[in-house]
Amino acid sequence: MRRCWRTPSPPPGVTAGIRLGHNPFVAKNRGSGYAKIYAVVRRIPRGRVATYGQVARLAGLPGHARQVGYALHAMATGKPVPWHRVINARGEISPRSFGEADAAQRHFLEAEGVRFDARGRVDLARFQWRPRPPDRRDPRC
Repeated sequence: MRRCWRTPSPPPGVTAGIRLGHNPFVAKNRGSGYAKIYAVVRRIPRGRVATYGQVARLAGLPGHARQVGYALHAMATGKPVPWHRVINARGEISPRSFGEADAAQRHFLEAEGVRFDARGRVDLARFQWRPRPPDRRDPRC
């Protein structure tokens, strides 16, 4: 059984200030964590994918894969972040409870040359992004 976080229904007559998908825990912990996540996702090249956990580690937030999902969900429309390049650790597109985002994500990835097998999985050994470690001789690092 899959458990999903759902926005609780507001009390009768109270609707102001409540957004669909708003999670108070995430809202409280946004800020620089989200900016780090977006910076990592922007680095994923076309034709490559990264897992939620991989993005979290590279953003300096090990063990916070779910926060990556929250950050991508909370991202403003039109923000130049290639959200579609982030998939789960099984190489699958994580299902969403709204719209056609799953199909759109697969379409975007296939347009970039990422291939899916018959089970709808990406071969991470072939398509996972492997960033180079920073050059320790570079004084900017």
